[in-house]
Parts: sequence; C-alpha cells; structure tokens
Amino acid sequence: MCVYYVIDGKFEWNVGGRNTVIFPTDAVYVLPGEEIGGANGFLDIGTFAWIQIEVEQKDHGRIAPGNWSSLSDGEVQAMGTILSINKVGHLPVITETGRIFQSLRLEFLHQEIGYYTRVNHLLDELLILLTRQLTRQNSQGRDFPKKFLQLEQLLRKDLSHQWTVEEMAASVGMGTTLFNERVKSYSGFSPLAYLINIRISEAIKLLRNPGLSITDIALDTGFYSSQHFSTTFRKLTGYTPREFRKKNTSDE
Repeated sequence: MCVYYVIDGKFEWNVGGRNTVIFPTDAVYVLPGEEIGGANGFLDIGTFAWIQIEVEQKDHGRIAPGNWSSLSDGEVQAMGTILSINKVGHLPVITETGRIFQSLRLEFLHQEIGYYTRVNHLLDELLILLTRQLTRQNSQGRDFPKKFLQLEQLLRKDLSHQWTVEEMAASVGMGTTLFNERVKSYSGFSPLAYLINIRISEAIKLLRNPGLSITDIALDTGFYSSQHFSTTFRKLTGYTPREFRKKNTSDE
C-alpha cells in the first residue's frame, strides 16, 4: 500500500472515484490494486512525501502487514478489516503523519544501529494512526473557510491584474496580518507565492492549447514578460513552458 502526506501546496486528486482537494497536513492512502490520479489532468504545485509499505492479501480481500510488523494478531485483523472496507482514503488534518515521515526519512538516511527495528515500529505506528483516524473520520470535518475558495475563484478570473496582498486581504474582509497568517496556514505559502502557484497552474492548462502563444499566456496569467514567466515556470515545474508544451502535446 502507499501513503502520501502533503507538506505544502494544494493537490486535486481523484481519490476512490471522487475528485478531492488535498491540503497541507492531509494524508491519503491507497491499498494494492487501487489507484489515485490528478483530477484535472495537469500538474499541481506543492510538495508531498510518500512511502510504499509491504502488506499481504488475506481472506475476503483483507490486508495485513508483512512479517515485519510487531502488531498482535487481533490488532492486525481489526486494522485489516477497517482498511479493506475503505480501500482508498483521504484523511484531513492528520499532522502526526508528518512527524512519522520525518522520523522515517532520518532512519533511511543514517541507518544507525537498530535501523530495521525502528523503521518497522514507525510503520506500525503509521498504520495505527491511519486506522484510528478512519474510525473517527465520520464525526470530523475540516474547518476550512469558504472565503478562501472564493478568493481563488476571484484571482483566477483576473490573473492578469497585478494583485497586491492588501487587495487580496480586502477581498475576503481581513487585515493583511491576519490574511498572511491564514493563507500560510491553509496553503503552506505566503499570499504572493500562493498567487504565483495559481498563475502557474492556470498557465499549465493554457499551454495544452497549441493555438495560444507563450507570450500571450504569460501576460494573461499576470507575468511581466515571457522571460519572467519562463523563469518562474521552470523553477516550480522543472520545465520551461516550451518543454512542458512539447512533452504534453506531442501525443495528441
């Protein structure tokens, strides 16, 4: 199975047949044979960690950790049942996952004495965390103000405008200090970096249309010039706009 943890940014994935928005501190898990993918067919901007965990298929499709796990038979059976019922899951605001991923990264990096045992214990801890969260999920919701989704819609409608932090804050009825804090908490980015990511995500969609010039796309999405656009695009995606267009339109 695979487990993903979003560090910053915002991802729109198809999770279990539903288009789902994944925010920082959210986790997603996928059991063997299941899939997730981008909901919109274009790159998302952000950072996530992921790990693949060895599990075994038992009777009735129930899964269980491999021989590496130190969980009791009863715990394995209960957790396997919960996960087999929910083969793909999105678990909002599960910050403890970030600590486990960081600890796993350090173990993989240094491989000190007791490395295998420590990694196995951390994987057990991760599975316990996920299944506990699943049992609580129905009674929990993410307190996410609709005004930020409305802000994103507003920005996308007029990306060529040179938005300031003051203008963005005013559009949602906040002062700049509170606005900065809320956007950072929501997205992991400062407001201006958040705006740039929206511009790049919109440009990614426009680049799929070969009839639009790169200069026009740059200006329509709020960049000062095609050079400014190209530099920013490459920094965030690893490709120049021309390279991205060639890679994503050559087979169409």
